[in-house]
Amino acid sequence: MKMDSAAMEIDGSVMEGGGQILRVSAALSCITGSSIKITKIRAGRSTPGLRPQHLSGLQLVSDLCSGSLQGASIGSTDISLTPGKIQSGSHTADTQTAGSVCLLLQVALPCALYADAASQLCLKGGTNAEMAPQIDYTVKVFKPIVEKFGVHFDCDIRMRGFYPKGGGEVMVKVNPVKELQPVIMTERGNITKIHGRAYVAGVLPFKLAKDMSAAAVRAIRREIKELYINIQPFQEKEKSYGSGNGIIIIAESSTGCLFAGSALGKKGVYADKIGIEAAEMLLRNIRHNGCVDEFLQDQLIIFMALAKGTSRIRTGAVTLHTQTAIHIAEQLTQAKFTITKCEDELSSNVTYIIECQGSGAANPNL
Repeated sequence: MKMDSAAMEIDGSVMEGGGQILRVSAALSCITGSSIKITKIRAGRSTPGLRPQHLSGLQLVSDLCSGSLQGASIGSTDISLTPGKIQSGSHTADTQTAGSVCLLLQVALPCALYADAASQLCLKGGTNAEMAPQIDYTVKVFKPIVEKFGVHFDCDIRMRGFYPKGGGEVMVKVNPVKELQPVIMTERGNITKIHGRAYVAGVLPFKLAKDMSAAAVRAIRREIKELYINIQPFQEKEKSYGSGNGIIIIAESSTGCLFAGSALGKKGVYADKIGIEAAEMLLRNIRHNGCVDEFLQDQLIIFMALAKGTSRIRTGAVTLHTQTAIHIAEQLTQAKFTITKCEDELSSNVTYIIECQGSGAANPNL
């Protein structure tokens, strides 16, 4: 255990002030080997402190880095993590609720990259949950883009889990890296393809999937006339625990950029409305001419901060989540970020370039 340096203090209530601060801080603590103390966790939220999902994420990181974790209990607003050596092999995390497996992956993936060999992560909870990426997004959008940094992982969806029951399970295999490469994504090109899936699981009728799909296609057609839009309706048979419905729509550009819009069914909400919500989200994310959507933006910050060299990514409006991730990354690594506003003379579009001189974190275990 490296006890020499005093723990870095992180204010968990700054900026976005949510679980994301925990995820970025804990992962970077694990990778850099610096102890952290996070205070005022989720101070402004309606249920302050750690929720089951945050707790299982922290325990997973602590397990990954043979660390010691203090203050880790439900409702706790202060924790400290003293990391040890990152351990490859099998690790399990279970939110025991519909807490998001995708958010568990967000905190664990960067750590596992710096292990001495491959890691298997068994993540249990919700695969398609509110206030978090859906697993389909993680696999279809996040994964191909993060591979540009040299990250390689496989994700096997064993069981889908929905709110409120959870019960989903994904198995993720992560290969370690020596170091991460910087990524430049500044030219979007044209949107060349739009596709997706609308699904129902459990006892819900297939008609819901068809209605979500049809409504989404109609909404996108109003704005994008020239592309064939293929949104497949699906009935999830054996692979789901409980009932749920949702839709994810993905747009691809000529330069390999990916964007998504998604929505989840809720009790008493018409299927058409869910389809339209996803379509509008997608359209909003391709109007600005950036190279990533608003959700990928903040998820890439930690990889830019760790990479060796300069990354540049063009985005639409910079989200509070992204600003928060940058703030934490600059506190815990040597990375330096700058954000430049770009006005386009030809259109009313404003984009931003997020540039990062990465810290070049090398894997001492490989």
